[in-house]
Amino acid sequence: MREAWELLVTGPPDAERSVLLLPGGANAARSFDLVMAEPALAGVRLVATTLPGMAGAPVSGDVSVPALSRRAGELAAEQRCDVVVGFSHGATVALDMVLAGHFRGPVVLLGISLTPEDEAGFFRAVVRTSERLGSWPFAALFRLMPMMVKSADIPEPHKSELIEDLKQNRPGDAVRVCSVYLDYIGSDRDFAAELAASGSPAWVVHAEKKGDGGLTDAERATLAAAPDVTLVTLPGAVFLIPDEAPQQTAAVIADALAKAG
Repeated sequence: MREAWELLVTGPPDAERSVLLLPGGANAARSFDLVMAEPALAGVRLVATTLPGMAGAPVSGDVSVPALSRRAGELAAEQRCDVVVGFSHGATVALDMVLAGHFRGPVVLLGISLTPEDEAGFFRAVVRTSERLGSWPFAALFRLMPMMVKSADIPEPHKSELIEDLKQNRPGDAVRVCSVYLDYIGSDRDFAAELAASGSPAWVVHAEKKGDGGLTDAERATLAAAPDVTLVTLPGAVFLIPDEAPQQTAAVIADALAKAG
């Protein structure tokens, strides 16, 4: 029986710096394997965790973004983490950790969506249709996702491990987790303005051509004007940022570590 919030830890136990890594939707902790192996992060203790309901991890209790944020904040404290990194759904959890005061250090937000419109239309349609008709649309999506990964520029054996993790997802759990996720980013809040006003050092990373997540022109302008926010644009189209751009991701994390108190 798998445990909720299972951990994958690399690096020296007595390292001066530690980082918490929160994967994207449908992904497991080891989706950060390539990032964790980058030389730029040598000597750093890296703690990746699989979020509830992702890649077959059990769903336990409240899976709303605020509830996940509270637990992730506790985990960051337990693991003495100086920086939090999140990808996609994990980035939204990391954002809430900062806005709710569960974490006060630098954050790296990879492929984050700040509104439902930033998310892919087909994903929103799958979630909302599943709410009405049952989980079969998610079952169809999970059959398609391995094909998308097969065509991505990701080395083996990491690619095969990602596909294996995707196949562990349970459609019913995905409906439960993704429904409250879309509700959260669809709430009447200006997350770009809140992040800009938080005072927390933040790196917001997106692909030049929309991949997983996007920013509106207004959101980009708000974040670009914030003194504590750094916008990073990856060239081309990148969907799985930690897997397709591990070197660039590790470089951003290293920059965040340099800002940690």
